[in-house]
Amino acid sequence: MLGKSQAKYIQSLGQKKVRDEEGVFIAEGPKIVAELLASANADIVQLYAMADWIRINQNDCKGVELLEVDENDLGKISQLATPNKVLAVIKKFEELPDIQTKGTVSLVLETVQDPGNFGTIIRIADWFGVGQIFCSIDCADMYNPKVVQSTMGSIARVKISYTDLALLLEEQKDVFIYAAALEGQNVTAMKKVTEGLVIIGNESKGISPAIFELVDVKITIPRKGNAESLNAAVAAGIILSHIV
Repeated sequence: MLGKSQAKYIQSLGQKKVRDEEGVFIAEGPKIVAELLASANADIVQLYAMADWIRINQNDCKGVELLEVDENDLGKISQLATPNKVLAVIKKFEELPDIQTKGTVSLVLETVQDPGNFGTIIRIADWFGVGQIFCSIDCADMYNPKVVQSTMGSIARVKISYTDLALLLEEQKDVFIYAAALEGQNVTAMKKVTEGLVIIGNESKGISPAIFELVDVKITIPRKGNAESLNAAVAAGIILSHIV
């Protein structure tokens, strides 16, 4: 049975301050939890699951503290509008020991603050084999439950680090820096890229002037209609589909 203090603790993990203090985060739902259970990078501390989920998945949960809960208990600890079978408490991932940009394509996010956008970009990076994302300090928290849910498990496969972007970019002497912009090279006509940093900017303001000064190549997605701009995650997906 789920105790009140336990339920309160898990609910509190919806707050960044508590996640930082405890060094853990939560993920919910059969699909994402299955992805995390299968990942060598994910260290699952506890699972709270309904009986039918446990019956099907218990062989995959060896070594993990597993507590059976009913629908009412799951509702007390869930961050979702509609709780879904299972909730996992996972240790935060180890941060990148050092920054390696040579020989690979990486994403750089400046002030991407919408959790859904951020999570979707992580998932898109995973789809295109982009293994690391560098984020400005003011990006959304990667462990925000909405970010985690939007990644659908890709958070365990893409390395994410928060850093001073200006300093990072200034250090890239031999690596090309690309940036999504309203005016630049037509991305559909570009050759494939095997090395470089690709910058995606804030949802409404785009990339800041200071960061633009450090860019080698500006990339534009040709517009055929009248929309003012593209969603940041959509833009990231289109750009990666053409250059990697």
